[in-house]
Amino acid sequence: MRSQILQSVTACAAAGIVNSDSGQGTEVIMRITCTLLMIFGTGAAGCFAADKAKDRENTLHRLKESTDMVKEMAGASDKGIPQDLMAKCKCAVIVPGVKKGGFIVAGKYGRGFASCKKGPRFGAPSGVRVEGGSFGFQIGGSETDVIMLVMNEKGAERLIASKFTLGGDASVAAGPVGREATAQTDATMRAEVLSWSRSRGVFAGAALDGATLRPDGDAIEDLYGKKTEPKEILMGSTPVPAPARGFVAELNRFLPASPSAAKKDAPVKAPAKK
Repeated sequence: MRSQILQSVTACAAAGIVNSDSGQGTEVIMRITCTLLMIFGTGAAGCFAADKAKDRENTLHRLKESTDMVKEMAGASDKGIPQDLMAKCKCAVIVPGVKKGGFIVAGKYGRGFASCKKGPRFGAPSGVRVEGGSFGFQIGGSETDVIMLVMNEKGAERLIASKFTLGGDASVAAGPVGREATAQTDATMRAEVLSWSRSRGVFAGAALDGATLRPDGDAIEDLYGKKTEPKEILMGSTPVPAPARGFVAELNRFLPASPSAAKKDAPVKAPAKK
């Protein structure tokens, strides 16, 4: 838009110069028109820059809220998301503050972040949008947080696609709550995506049937400073941007300690006396 405005101003100025000999009235009109275009162009460019800065501020705020959610997930102990599911999943999707009305979240909208594992650890996050669907029975409050774990490669491939629907394109089930996922049903074991909602600090399994996930290009551009494909971020070698390091660190902190790490942290035994 900004470039189009500047092109119009340039063309207008050139037209004014060319037509300056065609009559004083025409020249005055052209000068007034060009002046208005220049004022509008400068104002529009300033508004565009301000809007862009505000959008980035909102994206970073959502990222902080998502980071805080992961911290609370890790601290929920036997009332939160099982740690062993975090270890098994391929990707995690965190969507803070999905707006809702009444008791049922239906046809609502939220924005958050997805991160997939590169090896045993979570990597750079991509922006996602969640639209529609039913987010479960929630008493009171005006919003709910949503957490999804993508449990297999097929689900991860859908996540990097342009758009997919839970319960349609990908199977989804309400995730179990507790320290260990001992209460998994057959549906839970087969699901590509497990999902939870959190309202007033309480986690509960919620099958988000009908909800649609798609990339959030604006949030991606806010984080990486340029348009970047979700596949390049989630499955490629894109480094974690500075604002997202805390988010990724919290996801990795929620993972169980690896055997090598446990061995490294174990006390060294003194050699047996002969």
